Amino acid sequence: MLALLPAVLSPYTQDLVVKITIYAVFALSLELLVGTTGLVSLGHAAFLGIGAYVTVLASGQSGAASIAWLLPAAVLAASAYALFVGALSLRTRGVYFIMVTLAFAQMAYFVFHDTKLGGGSDGIFLYSKPVLANWLDLDNKRHLYYTVFGALVFTYALLALIQRSRFGHALAGIRVNEQRMRAAGYPTTLYKLAAFVIAGALAGLAGFLLAVKDGTVNPELLSWHESGAVLLMLILGGMGHLRGAVIGAIAFTLLKEFFQSEALVGPLAAHWQMTLGFTIIAFVALLPKGLIGLGRAFSAPRAKRPVVPLEAEASHE
Repeated sequence: MLALLPAVLSPYTQDLVVKITIYAVFALSLELLVGTTGLVSLGHAAFLGIGAYVTVLASGQSGAASIAWLLPAAVLAASAYALFVGALSLRTRGVYFIMVTLAFAQMAYFVFHDTKLGGGSDGIFLYSKPVLANWLDLDNKRHLYYTVFGALVFTYALLALIQRSRFGHALAGIRVNEQRMRAAGYPTTLYKLAAFVIAGALAGLAGFLLAVKDGTVNPELLSWHESGAVLLMLILGGMGHLRGAVIGAIAFTLLKEFFQSEALVGPLAAHWQMTLGFTIIAFVALLPKGLIGLGRAFSAPRAKRPVVPLEAEASHE
């Protein structure tokens, strides 16, 4: 269905679908950490922003750069920073791990915000969209759509394979009981570091796609707000499920678009953060397992009340 959508979508709707798909890739990258490994990070946006900034900085101003080296450069830069952050932050656990990842993300944020490297608070522009030979030009909306669609399929398939592999089972065991996995002989720190780097690389892929789509990047991509938003996507969709990450990205982005539209909500559009916040609180309260649990609730067989003869019921009364 996604592959056929460009034939019927308006330019605005197609752009919205591309945005949702990119954030689905970003949410899936965090799902590997949170849902599979049990590592809650509040600094995941740093890898998204680094991938985006490297895309723009490496493309230059002399013409369209090749995807063949620009995409690997963005992914490798994000994974390299993930390796550095993971090697240090994985020495901590729980809330300390959350705060350390947040601190490293804020460090990266201020590097781009306070220096000329990233253009300060205004950010920098992508002058030419990357190309691949003569058959793929990301300045073409249709080419960009299918590139983003392919990235989502690749990310989903890769994480599905990881979850089914011995490595994925080891990560699940670490999430349940790390001490027991360590006692069984697994080098848990190395496993967690590998998951951290893979997640950072996939976030860098999302950053590359986002920079190409928007044609500009700014330090807000690395802010803790962005890290909190992608974490909310997982909570909204349902942690522990790849489908939940995709559903959460769809729901969060559509809710944000809805509450920001003055044509739909009127004056409340000026206070969209408040209305969005109340809506997410309501979803979490009513659906603690996320939106993915909604289908299971309807599909689960209802408990049937035992049939009691009328005579027995009357005598009981």
